[in-house]
Formats: sequence, C-alpha cells, structure tokens
Amino acid sequence: MKGIILAGGSGSRLRPLTGPLSKQLLPVYDKPMVYYPLSVLMLAGIRDVLVISSAQHTGMFRALLGDGSRLGLTIDYAEQNSPNGIAEAFLIGADHIGDDDVALILGDNVFHGPGFSHLLQSAVSALDGCTLFGYPVTDPQRYGVGEVDAGGRLVSIEEKPRRPRSNLAITGLYLYDSEVVSIAKNITPSARGELEITDVNNAYLERDRARLTRLGRGFAWLDMGTHESLLQAGQYVQVLEQRQGERIACVEEVALRMGFITPEQCYRLGLAMAGSGYGDYVLDVAARHLASAAR
Repeated sequence: MKGIILAGGSGSRLRPLTGPLSKQLLPVYDKPMVYYPLSVLMLAGIRDVLVISSAQHTGMFRALLGDGSRLGLTIDYAEQNSPNGIAEAFLIGADHIGDDDVALILGDNVFHGPGFSHLLQSAVSALDGCTLFGYPVTDPQRYGVGEVDAGGRLVSIEEKPRRPRSNLAITGLYLYDSEVVSIAKNITPSARGELEITDVNNAYLERDRARLTRLGRGFAWLDMGTHESLLQAGQYVQVLEQRQGERIACVEEVALRMGFITPEQCYRLGLAMAGSGYGDYVLDVAARHLASAAR
C-alpha cells in the first residue's frame, strides 16, 4: 500500500502563524505537525509516501523529511497549485498510486489510541474497496457524517448535514483500492470547483464497497485548523508525554519498532539531535533496544 499526506492549503484560519510557513510544519508541542500523520502511515506498515503541498512550501518539507531513507522510507513530493479539494490528491498522486492500494491522511490530523497499529494493519490487510474511520463528536454538523445500521454497516455518508443522522464524523484518514484514481477522475466538482472526498466515498458506498471502522472510547482524533484546536492538540500531547514518559508520533521510534531501521541507525539519529529532549528520548529508546539485543 502507498501513502499520501495532503499538506496543502493556505492555513488561512491560522494566520499570522501561517503564510510563508506551511500549517503542517507548525509545532504541535515538541515536533512538527507533519510527524503525526507520517507516523500513522508508518504504523500501518506503509513505507512509500507522497507528500503533497503547495509549491511555496515543498522545499521546506523536503528539507525536514528528505527522501525518507533515514527512517527506512521512500518519500516523494508533489505540488497542489490551489486547494481544489481533498480528492484532488488522487489525481496529483495517480502515478504514485499506480496499481496499488493507497492510504490518504490529512496533514493536520492527530490520531492516538491503544492498539492503533494493529487496528490499522488489520484494516489494510482486509481492505476491499474503501475503509473510513469514524469518530464520535459533539458537533457533527462540521464534518462528513457516517450513518451505520444496527449491525454496524455503513448506510449513508453526508457532508456537513444540518440534521446529522449520527454523531460519527468521518476522520481525515482514508484507505482505498487503486480504483480510487478513476473514481476521482469522474466525480463532478462542487460549486466551488473542488473535488469532494465525500463524493468519492459515496461512489464506493453505492457499490457496497465502503466500510466504516469506529474509533471509540480510548482513542483521540484531533484536527488542527484553528488556533484553539492547535493549542488543544499540543496540550493533549504534552500531558500524555509528561505523564507516561513516552512520545507520541516520534517517527524515529516508530521506524525502529516497525523494523524499518536498526537500533544502531536509530541511535545515530538521536545523536544528531543530542541535547534536545526529543533527541535524548530517541537515544534512550535506541539504547534500550541495543541493551535488550545484547542480553
């Protein structure tokens, strides 16, 4: 499966923080925002990732992430000239996807919860068409909303409904088979000229090939489109990391635990950041793995 991080858009609601700087490069407590969606793809076992951003910001992402090899990944880059809808990512990334399945994640989303890696890998292995992830919210009018029947089967998806049929928001993480490219090519742009992701999802639903996985109690899903939500996400990460002593979305640790890099490689990555709390954490994680292997 291939991965796509959609990190375009102007981030207008976060100005003056954004403008020359991409929203997805802003810090969320102790690391850049883009680390959070990247770590999700890695936890799903994905090693081939396309980052889509504006032409203005592509160089910044490249400077931060490089070609991905230090993490055992392959990272490529593409440009979205203007924010023409989430589904445009499949047209921009058509060559990247090829005949493979694909996971698309929005660059301003944080996911965290117990057993998340296992849940993701199970969803990837069982993919048949489209898998969406639903999360209960108190304000479903702001989101695409999934309705399920008594047996948990997805029966409808509606974008920002005035009268939501459920409280399950469709999150910014989507799994698709390779047909998503042709589906995206054939959907009609909205009145604003955007290719809506809900139209893609409904195309799969009409074929009875869309499934909804519910992220329930114990999971957190945060999207960071406003100053308030950006602050809340940072506070969430800070509290958990300081309380538990483990870092969320530490991409070096994820790469090590997923077997993408060796403990020695991880240690060298930590050395390059030595003196920072984050770098010292990476060093400690690598040292523990090296000590365990030496026993």
